[in-house]
Amino acid sequence: MVDRVLEQSKALTQVLSDDRKTRHLVPTWQDIDVLESINSALKPLQEFTDILSGEEYVSVSYLKPVLYLLKNTTLAAKEEDTDLTKTIKSKIIAYLEKNYNDPETQELLDVASLLDPRFKKDYISPENVTRIEDRVRVEMEEIARTEKRPHVSDTGATEKKGLRSVGSLFTKQTPSAAVRVEAVIDAELNSYLMVPVITGESDPLAWWKIHTVNFPILSRLARKYLCVPATSSPSERLFSASGNIVTCERACLKPEMVDIFCSERRSTNGPILSSVGGATDD
Repeated sequence: MVDRVLEQSKALTQVLSDDRKTRHLVPTWQDIDVLESINSALKPLQEFTDILSGEEYVSVSYLKPVLYLLKNTTLAAKEEDTDLTKTIKSKIIAYLEKNYNDPETQELLDVASLLDPRFKKDYISPENVTRIEDRVRVEMEEIARTEKRPHVSDTGATEKKGLRSVGSLFTKQTPSAAVRVEAVIDAELNSYLMVPVITGESDPLAWWKIHTVNFPILSRLARKYLCVPATSSPSERLFSASGNIVTCERACLKPEMVDIFCSERRSTNGPILSSVGGATDD
């Protein structure tokens, strides 16, 4: 809005000056300076806001890189900035640090960043890398034990009581299941971290789909974290679409019909209310 006002400032001045009742609304040079200072601080944030508000791609792992760029590049004070611009930038940085400074939130973002093959450990603080890797290992163990994969299952248990083959007398003692679980997990995580990061334009979900065979346990953990949206925008869009569909005149719509219409609205991004005309009788 501010950018548009600055772009059309001459036209606005002309229109407001032509009417005696609106001449007092003509922006002064001080007003223009204030708007330019505000625009200089806020305009660069538009692109990041659009990226983090998307719902058709992984967004949660973008948060750490975005916060890093905002703090060190986009919102960094410049010599040509006015005092007001510098103040706005510093306030935004302080606000972001306050809202993302929670240890649990930071740990969630670090794990999501680690599981994104585009970033991995690039945006994790060096002192936190070991702790994040340990958390990933613990969660991988939980997944492995829950699934009871063949290579990490407990030994033992198919023998029938009282029946032993001759070959069983020569079987060597095998390590315990717990030891083998840790070995498999360490090998899988270390192999993943050794793989070079992919380009920023690549789709991490497509990468994980291809490499599921190589990282079967880690890929399940990646799906758990990378599905988290970075903002509440997707859910707000869904509520808005539902509000436009389930009106007082359509209060008898069945839940499955609402799901169909919401899905169509998201896919076409256009009005579909005309197709729901006779649905109130269902």
